[in-house]
Amino acid sequence: MEQLDFDLERVLRIIKERNCKKVGLQFPEGLKRQAISIASGIEDKTRACVIISGDPCFGACDIDTDLAGKVDVLFHFGHAGMGEYGNVVFIEARSNIDVVPAVKTALPLLKADKIGLITTVQHVHKLDDACRILKQHGKNCVIAKGDSRTVYPGQVLGCNFTAARVKCEEYLYIGSGFFHPLGVAIATGKRVIASDPYLNQAVEVEPEKFLRKRGGYIAKAMEGKVFGIIVSTKSGQNRMALAVKLKEIAEKHGKKGLIILMDLVTPEQLLAFKADAYVNTACPRITIDDADRFHAPVLTPQEFKVVMGEREWEKMEMDEILGEK
Repeated sequence: MEQLDFDLERVLRIIKERNCKKVGLQFPEGLKRQAISIASGIEDKTRACVIISGDPCFGACDIDTDLAGKVDVLFHFGHAGMGEYGNVVFIEARSNIDVVPAVKTALPLLKADKIGLITTVQHVHKLDDACRILKQHGKNCVIAKGDSRTVYPGQVLGCNFTAARVKCEEYLYIGSGFFHPLGVAIATGKRVIASDPYLNQAVEVEPEKFLRKRGGYIAKAMEGKVFGIIVSTKSGQNRMALAVKLKEIAEKHGKKGLIILMDLVTPEQLLAFKADAYVNTACPRITIDDADRFHAPVLTPQEFKVVMGEREWEKMEMDEILGEK
């Protein structure tokens, strides 16, 4: 059974070393069920008052800066570090699950000899195990470091696939879900096998259906005259400069582009604005994961350029938020 390492000994040590009186905890949605027990344990073992962030959290790009300003230290669980924050400590919550069975399950699907290995922060410490299995079966492994938004070699984010831009023939993604491997497939144009260590299943990622669906949103948006350009106030998602450029593109083509600055981007928040379509410069996953819930098309910046005739559909890319190389 999987267990996540919340590194509570380190948490307690930092609290005691810094003599913290107020401690903040922030969890992504999938880990919030652990919040009460972790907070209780900290208060039982220290004299600190613990405050739990109740707001949604979508990644290391989404630090609760308001809470961070009210506590001596904020522990952000589930993600590797991104950006500089004076009193924020990132606790990665790595998984202890054995990835070897899933890699062996993926072996029959791998056609090439040179394999790029990619995963999320929960499994980066297992990539050497995966590489060992591949080498035993005659494969060459490539594990590369991405740009400054990623911390570890082989680590991909929902908004950043730079660790996958390596010289290889195909990729093996280790982890659950399809968003990350789908992004890699579209970003690189190469074959991707997704291997799930929780289900011990492996499948080839097929981006064609996804691209056809996105094509439908693009076609519908071509009828639009007013475009709302969404900018996030979240610490690692704010792309105001990009939004201004997109506004200029809209106006160049006789369309109205209006910048909307907001924290949490939801279908309910956008419903009141009545734009014909929206362009999302906040977290790229909003556009993909919640697409069917919005009342109007929500496009990536790249898709918007297709609508404006400034990019060919055949050259479509996944939206990424890039850091320094």
